[in-house]
Amino acid sequence: MKFTLSWLKDHLETDATLEEICERLTMTGLEVESVDDKSALKPFVIARVLTAEKHPDADKLRVLSVDTGSGQPVQVVCGAPNARAGLVGAFAAPGTYVPGIDVTLSVGKIRGVESFGMMCSERELLLSDEHDGIIDLPEDAPVGESFAAWAKLDDPVIEINLTPNRPDATGVHGIARDLAASGLGRLKDGTVEPVAGEGECPVKLSIEAPDLCPGFALRLVRGVQNGPSPKWLQQRLIAIGLRPINALVDITNYMTFDRGRPLHVFDAAKVAGDLVVRRAFDGEKVLALDGREYELNSGICVIADDNGVESIAGVMGGEHSGCDEATTDVLIESALWEPLNVARTGRTLGIITDARYRFERGVDPEFMVPGIELATRLVTDLCGGTPSETEVVGYAGYQPRVVTFPTLEVRRLTGIDVPAEESVAILERLGFEPRGGGYVIDVAVPSWRPDVEGKADLVEEVMRINGVDKIAPQPLVSHDAVNGRILTTLQVRTRAAKRALAVRGMMEAVTWSFIPAGHAELFGGGRPALKLANPIASDMSDMRPSLLPGLVAAAQRNADRGFADVALFEVSGTYEGDRPEDQRRVAGGVRRGTARMDGQGRHWAGNAQAVGVFDAKADALAVLEACGAPVDKLQVEAGGPAWYHPGRSGTFKLGPKVVLGTFGEFHPKTLEALDVSGPLCGFEIFVDAIPEPKAKPTRTKPRLDISPFQAVRRDFAFVVDRSVEAAALTRAASSADKKLITGVRVFDVFEGAALGDDKKSVAIEVAIQPVDKTLTDEDFEALAARIVENVGKQTGGVLRA
Repeated sequence: MKFTLSWLKDHLETDATLEEICERLTMTGLEVESVDDKSALKPFVIARVLTAEKHPDADKLRVLSVDTGSGQPVQVVCGAPNARAGLVGAFAAPGTYVPGIDVTLSVGKIRGVESFGMMCSERELLLSDEHDGIIDLPEDAPVGESFAAWAKLDDPVIEINLTPNRPDATGVHGIARDLAASGLGRLKDGTVEPVAGEGECPVKLSIEAPDLCPGFALRLVRGVQNGPSPKWLQQRLIAIGLRPINALVDITNYMTFDRGRPLHVFDAAKVAGDLVVRRAFDGEKVLALDGREYELNSGICVIADDNGVESIAGVMGGEHSGCDEATTDVLIESALWEPLNVARTGRTLGIITDARYRFERGVDPEFMVPGIELATRLVTDLCGGTPSETEVVGYAGYQPRVVTFPTLEVRRLTGIDVPAEESVAILERLGFEPRGGGYVIDVAVPSWRPDVEGKADLVEEVMRINGVDKIAPQPLVSHDAVNGRILTTLQVRTRAAKRALAVRGMMEAVTWSFIPAGHAELFGGGRPALKLANPIASDMSDMRPSLLPGLVAAAQRNADRGFADVALFEVSGTYEGDRPEDQRRVAGGVRRGTARMDGQGRHWAGNAQAVGVFDAKADALAVLEACGAPVDKLQVEAGGPAWYHPGRSGTFKLGPKVVLGTFGEFHPKTLEALDVSGPLCGFEIFVDAIPEPKAKPTRTKPRLDISPFQAVRRDFAFVVDRSVEAAALTRAASSADKKLITGVRVFDVFEGAALGDDKKSVAIEVAIQPVDKTLTDEDFEALAARIVENVGKQTGGVLRA
């Protein structure tokens, strides 16, 4: 949002300096992005050409003698066709930077004649595109004075950065209201006096889509003379980066920035019949004012006549009914549009306009009629004409929202002590209407503040006007202990999971939280509650039920670009419903191609194996261990969700009901539905499902006890049914003596006819660590017997002969 200092003072009576105004704007939440104090134009002075002689060596050049007010004429070589004796223009001395040509002048020779500066054109001073000649000023322009000051071009331009919740600050009047409320002057009366009309508006209007257009005001002005707008209006528009077009169009642009009230003007002679506000037909087209043709759909609101679409509602007018120099009768439109629909329309068509910027934030509904009255007055003052009466359709009036405001909330939420009386006074200066007394009051919200919905919003208003700079700095709160806990368990586990996966050679990815509906349904989602009301793209319509679709797609994109062997992980949120408790914290990862822990790709010693289910299992176990899960107590069940291969997947459980994660290779149908290829495995660990560890009596680490005795390993081979899981066998062996047995590992599995039908041999290595004494042969024999007995009881296995 840009405006000039003089423009601001049209609405604010103040003696504050530019620096004070900028500082106060930032303190009240309207952050100043940049300030152009017009210092670039200060070196240019008004000068008079005394003589203009033909250059001795160039037919198109003249040698000028220029009076710059210093008392000593200056010689200037000039090629402008209008250079002549007696001309008064803008002069730049050597050392001056000329912005239009991006050159700093110096004394130079042009065809052998020295030139001590230059006479400037409007384009060289960035005043317009005119470059056919040098600036030609009136005879009475004061020679020697600043050209910028005389031409009123030294008006500073302020640009502020608006947050989306401040539609009232999209107009200069709203900005002035904030500054006045903060004590930096007095807000001038912005009341608009109605303009009397003669007769009814002959063009009628009907609204077929009242949900998209809550109100519409229309007025005809006959007998206008459209031409260039006055200099003051052109200068303001140029200062904020707009190009003057003609008086009628310039008036609408001025209203947009002056009052935050976008308007549109139709050439009444080009409008066929009455106007109607309706939804566009699918495939309907319109040639807009930017010269481009847009194809519309039924979700777009338009203003149409008997010829078809004349304007894209709230976004851009049509070329057909636009105003030009031949316009004599004009229809002025001031309407209200549904903000979400305007935003969706602009994004669908790819149109960014000043009107869309304001309508999608929400304009002041109560200024709809005053806005058309003010525009009518400007049109009649600048272009003449006779207005009709104003026709207002659909507007039901503004019903103010009433918010209960406990004034003590200011202290609680901000730490600033603002007396209740001052809080009420601040709100009144901002246009709110406090009702009642005491510490709890009801506040009626003005029509120009659709963003204020609750008491916290009122606290924000009081805080920013009272001064954000008045919030005293506070030291950080000291914790009770040096090692006092700061992060939550979930935060600690999130960091631990990321670190564990990065250590395993996986790269972190950040994927979208929304995915195509087909992908969501494939991974157990797709419920109506998780569909986005306003997706950023048609193929990102659902909140993700799993991290895996995004990671698999990312792996495929890498493969398409030549990086087939990738290992990606993400620790983030998934969504099972639309309630806060339905959001899960999940650690997920995928491996593709040969991206295994022990290397990838081709090598002279042998190619790496493709990734598989056990790679995913190892990654998942690493996350569980890093997050503090009781890995030694977990049950691993064969099989997993439908997106995994049924014979190459598994599920981690803690007890019969608590599922901690899943892993496996992906089902071929899943890969086909996702349009991906290659060996792919993945896993998901539900970090928030891991139970909290039991509180310890002390945070001190236990004593490290290292046994002085030699560790021993013994091998056993058991014949068991083929359906028996290896994990059951290792658990049975471990339970034989939990004090001596420190680990059990499977190192061989054999199946053959010699073992019998549906039998297999599982060989395990048992690590034994004596603690109190060196074990004798009898001790080892007794321990081995217990291992064999436990395995037999729990799995039915017998020691292989």
